[in-house]
Amino acid sequence: MPATDLADCTATDLLALYRSGQASPLQATEAVLARIERLNPTLRAFCFLAADEALASARASEARWQRGQPCGPLDGVPASIKDLILAQGWPTLRGSHTVDARQPWDIDAPAVARLREAGAVLLGKTSTPEFGCKGETNSPRTGITRNPWDPRKTPGGSSGGTAAAVAAGMGPLSVGTDGAGSVRIPASFCGNFGLKPSFGRVPAYPLSPFGSVAHLGPHTMSVRDAALMMNVLARPDARDWTSLPPDGRDYTVGLDDGVRGLRVAWSPTLGYATNVDPEVAAACAAAVARLAELGARVDEVDPGFDDPLDITTGLWFVGSWTLWNTLTPAQQAVTDPDFAAEAQLGSAYSALDVQRLNLRRGALGSSMRQFMQRYDLLVTPSVAVPAFDALPAGHGAMTPQSMLGWTPFSYPFNLTQQPACTIPCGLTADGLPIGLQIVGPMFGDALVLRAARAYESVQPIARPRLDWA
Repeated sequence: MPATDLADCTATDLLALYRSGQASPLQATEAVLARIERLNPTLRAFCFLAADEALASARASEARWQRGQPCGPLDGVPASIKDLILAQGWPTLRGSHTVDARQPWDIDAPAVARLREAGAVLLGKTSTPEFGCKGETNSPRTGITRNPWDPRKTPGGSSGGTAAAVAAGMGPLSVGTDGAGSVRIPASFCGNFGLKPSFGRVPAYPLSPFGSVAHLGPHTMSVRDAALMMNVLARPDARDWTSLPPDGRDYTVGLDDGVRGLRVAWSPTLGYATNVDPEVAAACAAAVARLAELGARVDEVDPGFDDPLDITTGLWFVGSWTLWNTLTPAQQAVTDPDFAAEAQLGSAYSALDVQRLNLRRGALGSSMRQFMQRYDLLVTPSVAVPAFDALPAGHGAMTPQSMLGWTPFSYPFNLTQQPACTIPCGLTADGLPIGLQIVGPMFGDALVLRAARAYESVQPIARPRLDWA
């Protein structure tokens, strides 16, 4: 049954209500905007809100539904966009004082264009750390974004505004980006579903300055909603020369086929993660047992690679240094100290160093392609720890370990470009969400969604109580 409050409905629920005439896009958008007005002053999930534009879009959608002529598969569903992604008419400030809001904003990135074509009601932009540079969401420009399960905690990053918004009922759909875990980290911390598709499956423009580790993907409160979003986001756009040929797949087809007979590799540590919180480890082990009960053939096995943290951070720091060198000295002086520190670390890498990192990345990718010939899926914890305290930008020294050492399960699969999702699998004793990561073979996005849906069928995704508000 759909939630009583339209702000707590999934996109699937809302579309069913629109079809039956039990609710309208305007009513849903008004409910979401009311939720944003109530919660966003604390959570800071949105850094830009276009309420009047959203209401006008909802009225137009309502008229189409009344005529029985919805314009697309997401017509009337409220959605938001991470503030690294261009949207026509809206500033894209990237969490940075270096970006001048007073300029023409005349381009829709592919994901935004596809959502508009599908009829989604676009609400605004969600907060990001400067240039998406870290796994927390804080910046000198937008302040500290907070977790709806406990506002004292971080929502993670860099898609922290996106995850917080979706979990708190501030729109059922949002688009995030993921360069080292930036969809999966905050989705895990905020208790929602997040998918990093195969690289190139969701076209991007302009391409990320951090290169071919950067993916775009959906944040939702149900797996079916993510499948609906993938049907839209995966449509082609010629501006992205790295994008995959369109496969014409309907990601909702076969979604309920289950996991019976699938070969699942369960790796609690990937062979190197020594810092996994005991509550995280126990919840993920219990979730894997549920997959086995559903018929999956589970082996506990590591994929056999060493921790690639230095590959990830090396390439990331070089990307930061590249971006740093597009800024004037005056702009550099107002950057987030964490981004500035990353850039300075990147300045130490030579061309030979970068080439060696890319060769090691290639070897890792080859190794995982071969490993996935033996298994349909690889399952791990999503993040090694639950959400930690929300702190301001620059609160600690920037090192590879402080940047990503606490999320050892996410970044390898940006390097290999495989599809990977996180789905909630329990709560800590303090009531914070824990995520289970499901990794598929390259191009196996539909299989990842199918496995996540099988788990969701026995462990539905819960919303935070919001009793702090």
